[in-house]
Amino acid sequence: MVKIYKPGKVAIVLHGRQAGKKVVVIKQLDEGTKERPYPHAVVAGIERYPRKPTKRMGKKLLARRSKVKPFIKAVNYSHLFPTRYALELEGLKGVVSNDTFKEVSQREDAKKNVKKLFEERYTTGKNRWFFTPLRF
Repeated sequence: MVKIYKPGKVAIVLHGRQAGKKVVVIKQLDEGTKERPYPHAVVAGIERYPRKPTKRMGKKLLARRSKVKPFIKAVNYSHLFPTRYALELEGLKGVVSNDTFKEVSQREDAKKNVKKLFEERYTTGKNRWFFTPLRF
C-alpha cells in the first residue's frame, strides 16, 4: 500500500473537535501501537488561525493578530484528508513524540514550541495556504 501520510504532509481533519482544521503530519504509525491499535498519525495543527492584517495597522496590533493557537493530537487515518501541500518539518520532529501525550506538562511544553514555530513561519510568509482557514 502507498504511504500517503509522510511527515510534513498537510492534511485536513474530518471528524471531532478540530474538524475542518489544517494539520501537518509529524509522525505516522501505520501498524498502530498498543494503546491505539489502528493506523494513525501524530499531528500538529492550528485551532485558531491568525487574523488578516491591513495596511493601517501598527506593529503592536499586527503582532496580536498574527498569533496562532496550535493543537497536537493523534488522529486516525480515516479521519484525515490528505492535501497536495507539504510543510518543512525541521523544528517539529523533535518536539512531539508518542511520549508527549502521557503527561500534561510535556504536552503543554510541546504546544508552546509548536506555537513558536508556527508563528515564526507565518511572519516570514512561508506556506501561506496553511495559515488561512478553510472556507466552506
